[in-house]
Amino acid sequence: MSHRKFEAPRHGSLGFLPRKRAARERGRVKAFPKDDKTKPCHLTAFMGYKAGHTHIVRELEKPGSKMHKREIVEAVTVLETAPMVVVGVVGYVETPRGLRTLTSVWAGNLNDEVRRVFYKKWYASKKKAFTVYAKRYATEAGQKETKAELEKIKKYATVVRVIAHTQMSKVRIGSQKKAHLMEIQVNGGDTKAKVDFAVNLFEKQVPVTNVFAEGEFCDVIGVTKGHGFKGVISRWGVRHLPRKTHRGARKVACIGAWHPSRVLRLPRHTGI
Repeated sequence: MSHRKFEAPRHGSLGFLPRKRAARERGRVKAFPKDDKTKPCHLTAFMGYKAGHTHIVRELEKPGSKMHKREIVEAVTVLETAPMVVVGVVGYVETPRGLRTLTSVWAGNLNDEVRRVFYKKWYASKKKAFTVYAKRYATEAGQKETKAELEKIKKYATVVRVIAHTQMSKVRIGSQKKAHLMEIQVNGGDTKAKVDFAVNLFEKQVPVTNVFAEGEFCDVIGVTKGHGFKGVISRWGVRHLPRKTHRGARKVACIGAWHPSRVLRLPRHTGI
C-alpha cells in the first residue's frame, strides 16, 4: 500500500483463520485444565448443544468505565446439556514426543446411541459392535483380563481420561440418533484414585452440575455455523466501493501489486 489518506483497523478477525469448512463437527479440546493432585477427582469437560440465544440485563462491574455499576444488555447463548454417560477409561503415558495411549477399558453394556458411532450405515449393518467385548464380563477369565488392564493403567499411566457420550434421545435438536463421543480428562488425586473414580462412573449418567457450578467461568469450544459461499463484503466486512465503480462495487479494489506477480493470501477473498 503506497499511500492512504486515513488509518483504519483491519477487516475480519484473525482468530477464525483459516476460513474453511471444519474437519469435524465437534470441537476438539487441545488442552485440558492443569491437574492438581491435592483436589478430589473430578471431570474437566462436558458436551452440550446450542438451543438458541437471547439477551440478559446485568450490572456491569468495570471500574473506569462510564457504565460501571450500571445496567447493560448483553447477548447470551443457551446450551442444552443433557446428562452424559461414561462408557470407558483410557490411560496415557508421557513420552518425549507427547502422550502415548497405554490401554483402554470399556464398559460391559453400550447402548445403540453410542454404537452407531462405529458404523457409517447403522440400518444396513449387522450391529455387532462390542458384542464380543461384552462377553468378557460374563466369564471369569475375561474379568481377570479387564482387571489386569485396569491395574496396568494404575501402575504406568500418568494421565487418565474417561470416554463419555451424549444422549441424543434427551436432546431436542432434530432427528439425529448418533451420539457424540469424546474423552474427558480426570483431574485430582493420584492415578489409582482416578481409575477407581472412572470405573465407578461406568454406565452411569453424569449431569452437568457434577462438572460445573453455577456462576463458574469456563472455556467454550465449538464449530461455527456455515454461511455458504460469500463475497468479501459479508465475509470480511470490507468497505463498499463507490457507486460508479467499474465492474462491480462489492469487491476489493486492488488485490495485489505488479510484483510478486501472483495473488497472495493477504488480500481479502471470497469463499466459504
